[in-house]
Parts: sequence; C-alpha cells; structure tokens
Amino acid sequence: MLKDFTNGIRIIVTPEYIPRRSDPTKPVYLFAYHISITNESKENIQLLSRYWHITDSKGNVKETRGPGVIGKKPRLRSGESFEYTSYCHLSSEFGVMHGTFQMIREDGFTFDANITPFKLAIPFSVN
Repeated sequence: MLKDFTNGIRIIVTPEYIPRRSDPTKPVYLFAYHISITNESKENIQLLSRYWHITDSKGNVKETRGPGVIGKKPRLRSGESFEYTSYCHLSSEFGVMHGTFQMIREDGFTFDANITPFKLAIPFSVN
C-alpha cells in the first residue's frame, strides 16, 4: 500500500496481481490498482484529469492521460472520499507506476496531487 498527501488530498494506492486474467505464456500480466482519494482540506475539490506513467521490467513505457478516472470527475467536499479500481497490463511480471491527478478547488486554484511510484509485481517475484 502506498500513501501520498498533496495540498490536503490523501491518495492511497493498493496494487494487486490478477492471475486468472494473466497469461505468462504470451506474456500478459494483469494488475489491478485500487485508489482511495480523500479530501482532508477545508476546501471542496474536483478531480479533473489523470496522468499515469507505467514502466515494465523490460523498459517499455506507457503513458496515459485523460479526463477524470473511470469516466468520472468526482467532486469531494471536505472530509469526503472517492474510491475506484482500474487495471493495467504489463508484458513482464514486474513494473512500476506513478502519476498525478489534476485537481481544482472551488476558488479556481488547480494543482497536481502526486502519486509516487508503486510496484506492480506478481507475488514473490520482487521484494
């Protein structure tokens, strides 16, 4: 589990390997990442967009940018949380992912809530 805190926004990431949807013979490895975003500031905020940078152990890089997350642009009042799960395919059994969520406060101030690098790894492949 990874925890980040930017401008009163707490982000918790919990990655998970999904063996039943993976096929090492291809090689295709599916990982889920569970995200919890909590607004611990006194301001109301909205998530506008996301950016993900994903690197597998072979050095292949994927970048993903887009509006919102899972088709939503959640608004969070002070003290509220939003949770979602999304997925990522890798061509190796280990990778690293990091990114940002662009947020906006009601007063128009925008900022990036940082998500520091976290591991995507099949169990027992990497410590």
